[in-house]
Amino acid sequence: MMALMLDEQRLLQDARRGDLEAFNRLVLAHQTAVYNVSYRILGDPAAASDAAQEAFISAFRHIKDHRGGSFRAWLLRITTNACYDSLRREKRRPAESLDDFDEDDTDRPDEWERLADPQAGPEREALRAELNRAIEDCLRRLPAEFRIAAILVDVEGRDYQEAAEAIGKPVGTVKSRVARARARLRDCLRRYGELLPIALRLTGETPQ
Repeated sequence: MMALMLDEQRLLQDARRGDLEAFNRLVLAHQTAVYNVSYRILGDPAAASDAAQEAFISAFRHIKDHRGGSFRAWLLRITTNACYDSLRREKRRPAESLDDFDEDDTDRPDEWERLADPQAGPEREALRAELNRAIEDCLRRLPAEFRIAAILVDVEGRDYQEAAEAIGKPVGTVKSRVARARARLRDCLRRYGELLPIALRLTGETPQ
């Protein structure tokens, strides 16, 4: 891990001097994460590819602005900005402002983890696939700010600090958005009844 970090720092130093080959190696190292985040946010392969390409072009143009810290978080911030631009162009960005919400929500990661990781076993692969589609559908229904926070933390596995750097908001804001995203996802997914783990089904539902 330390060797990889040192190698990335060398590549960054070379890229800041205009070395395109060094930057291309950074692209190869992070292109999957950038595309995955873009696709989860936008829900469309073509739009995700365009946003990822815009993010890397912008990153190359502004590579000298990166003065330290996590390069991945810096790159993901550029990526989320590119996705916001795409949403604005498509007039799909929600009108409500999330910055007015308070930030004292209590996270409930156990419930979300149970949603994302149902009981394993070959006999449940079809059910898992259906649940994954339901999760994707409910993620797309979230306001963009909620969706991005949930994707970074719960889907991509970033910690709150890195997600905060990627979004450009305080850690408390990210925690609040993730908590609210989880609550909305639970409400949305309950419409899929039988796909859910028993603990997350509507009160009074009798398992078969």
